[in-house]
Amino acid sequence: MPSSENIPNLNTIRFDCRFYTGYKPCGKADVCEKCPHYSPQGTRILVVKLAAMGDVLRTTCILPGLARQYQPCHITWLTAAASEVLLNTNPYIARLVCFEPSNLLVLLSEQFDLLLNFEKEPRALAVANLVRATEKRGFAPSEAGTLTVFNTESQYALQLGLSDELKFRQNTKTYPQIVYEMAGLPYHNEEYVLELSERSKQFAGQFARIHRLAEAKLVLGVNTGCGSVFQTKQWTVGGFVEIIAQLTKEPEVCVLLLGGPRERSFNAEILRQCDQRIIDTGCDNSLEDFLGIVSTCDLVVSSDSLTMHIAIGLKKQVVAFFGSTCPAEVDLFGRGEKVVSEFPCAPCYKATCTINPSCMDALSAEQVLAAVKRVLANRPGS
Repeated sequence: MPSSENIPNLNTIRFDCRFYTGYKPCGKADVCEKCPHYSPQGTRILVVKLAAMGDVLRTTCILPGLARQYQPCHITWLTAAASEVLLNTNPYIARLVCFEPSNLLVLLSEQFDLLLNFEKEPRALAVANLVRATEKRGFAPSEAGTLTVFNTESQYALQLGLSDELKFRQNTKTYPQIVYEMAGLPYHNEEYVLELSERSKQFAGQFARIHRLAEAKLVLGVNTGCGSVFQTKQWTVGGFVEIIAQLTKEPEVCVLLLGGPRERSFNAEILRQCDQRIIDTGCDNSLEDFLGIVSTCDLVVSSDSLTMHIAIGLKKQVVAFFGSTCPAEVDLFGRGEKVVSEFPCAPCYKATCTINPSCMDALSAEQVLAAVKRVLANRPGS
């Protein structure tokens, strides 16, 4: 007669184990009872942050703090599909959920201990309102369907969006400080958490071999992209051409031209005006491949953009320039310098500008180059 000792008893199944699926054996042991690999989920946390991708990436700084405060914990992150690549290799996220109806049904059927909503979008507010959680923090919907907050610690984040005086001139808190405050957690300079996938690593290795990057003393990434929302962050073709001309004077310096589909014609004009020593990385790379390319850089020069945040996440040296957006909220974590265009009307967060020259037009190549030289001079081992 067959033995029943390896058949699970319903009363001894550990449904809260992070290895339990219910579909098939977990592969750790034949039965749950006395299994040495039992790993309880602990505090069940739902983080809601959908977009934009740069904001999603910099919100990952909250994860080490959550792991430290709640031991053990099981973190589910709800995000938009476009941001999935930035999060799907994150070691702190137990479950990554993309925002789509079937997934939302699953979340609404579950119970969480803590919900953290860092997203102001109406769809995120609706989910945050409907999901069952013992405690909720961050942005919330009011009874009128407008934006409010769940907890008093999130009031400052709300006020930043309501007061230009506070956001543009008075605020000195970085974004990581603000999200930790919203979560009610102590902040200890936690950084972004960005892990490359195997595909990104392989692409980076292949890219480096093809372009013989190992022969370069320094690999500099020059990013021309600024995203689609604030075109006022775009620097000039002339500015980029001038800094590239100066940077490539050193024979052991390799310059990579970075950009996305929106920068195709912009980068083509830069290449037309530059010599052949610059490496055009192309404008049609997948996000995974682009992460690999940025990982090969020693220093990245960029506007306030997704590429800047990727470089910060990969712990690269960064020279970031700012005009229409706030430099105070960006933390380079001691690995770089911020160049701020000093205009009385900046920052403004306007999508378009009628002032000529604009704050970015007035940003000189000399300012950016001086910052690059200072950062390079202060590099470890320089």
